[in-house]
Amino acid sequence: MLNPIRVDAAVDLAYGALIALSIVLIARLDASIGLSFGIGVFASYVVHVVWKMARFDPDWMTQAVEETVGETVEKQVEEVQAQVEQTVGETVEETVGETVEETVEETVGETVEETVEETVGETVEKQVDEVQAQVEAVDERVDRRPREDEVEEIIEESVEDESE
Repeated sequence: MLNPIRVDAAVDLAYGALIALSIVLIARLDASIGLSFGIGVFASYVVHVVWKMARFDPDWMTQAVEETVGETVEKQVEEVQAQVEQTVGETVEETVGETVEETVEETVGETVEETVEETVGETVEKQVDEVQAQVEAVDERVDRRPREDEVEEIIEESVEDESE
């Protein structure tokens, strides 16, 4: 039976030899051929390392995924929470502002209108009564005064009385 540690070492050496071969191809032949071969070797080496890590430490991938997912979820929750707070704050502010404004306008408008009507009505009624009373008083005084023809009669009578 083969020893897993020796197999892993042999595979690592083979990958190293392939990477060295890609460097030689880049130097001697066309650069695009060597780069293509080197990128292929490097990609397969990355797959090999991930497989090896998973084989020797199975919790490694689980732990790495948990950390990555945990950080991502935490950031997204914070962003969503900030957006929700902002949206709810704006919506509540607008709705409450409009509702309060409408209610205040209606209530104050009705109250002021009723109060003004009552106050103006009472004040005008009092003033009309006062003016009417003054007009009646003036009428009485005018009625008490002698008229022109009465004044002439009184003057004639006085003149006659004095002349006698």
